[in-house]
Amino acid sequence: MVSDAMKKKTGAYELELRAVSGPPSGARAHPVPTGEAIAMLVRRGLHPERTVGDVPFPQSLDNDLAEKFSEWLGHYAFRLFLRGAIRGSQGFLPAKTTRYLSKAQSTQYAEILVDLGFAEKISRCRYRMQWPAQNFGGTLEWYVGRELRRYGFDVATGVKLHVRGGGGDLDVVAAAEGKLVYLELKSAPPRNLDASEFAAFYDRLNLLRPDVSIFAVDTALRLSDKVLPMLRTEFRRRGHALDAPTRFASQQWAITPHVYAVNGNRDLIANIMKAVAEGFRTLSPHP
Repeated sequence: MVSDAMKKKTGAYELELRAVSGPPSGARAHPVPTGEAIAMLVRRGLHPERTVGDVPFPQSLDNDLAEKFSEWLGHYAFRLFLRGAIRGSQGFLPAKTTRYLSKAQSTQYAEILVDLGFAEKISRCRYRMQWPAQNFGGTLEWYVGRELRRYGFDVATGVKLHVRGGGGDLDVVAAAEGKLVYLELKSAPPRNLDASEFAAFYDRLNLLRPDVSIFAVDTALRLSDKVLPMLRTEFRRRGHALDAPTRFASQQWAITPHVYAVNGNRDLIANIMKAVAEGFRTLSPHP
């Protein structure tokens, strides 16, 4: 049974007295954000943490070496080769890294890795990466992040949020013109993607609420066969009534006015930047 005293509403004086009598709450010490991309996440109430990239090369590269490597990563064939080389944790035969390249082309790429200092030759035909990596994903994040900086973006890659239900780490977040751009990067071919990955992508969008979002699959294959249908299925499952996707370039699609899907055919970075331009135009006022 509730007494009359308990029923009595606490007055303003008692509330203020209770507040000033307690110990100080103490401000939580959060690191000062470095860069606008991370700061935009902090201002959304998140606690981002930069992680060490899972890459097959030293964490710090001098600019000349990074530039050479980035130039080679601009070639789709080289990226295909490097994926296979990274998978060979105990060493690799160039001709076995991918079925899409000739033996001569694969051997050339292996020698390029040796020249860069990222691989060593351990027998007449066998090579080994100097710095092991779990997969190609971290390298793809590094490459895309580096190229976005050329366009004036502040960029953070491999960001961990420590948020339950947040869908895991963020591949690339970028800030420019007061806009937050989020990129989900997939290095696996579309056939290896499943529904859980599209659900995780949506969870991240719901958490971040970025101005422009891009689902980029580093493949020359059509997105319309599997990726677009699975993206649309997930968005509909979350209650979106979608119009048909709009294609604004070859295999570059607008799922909504703020969410885009692109592949890596011809030029991955150019495709990403076309989606960014399309998103920024959509957000800009009409004349």
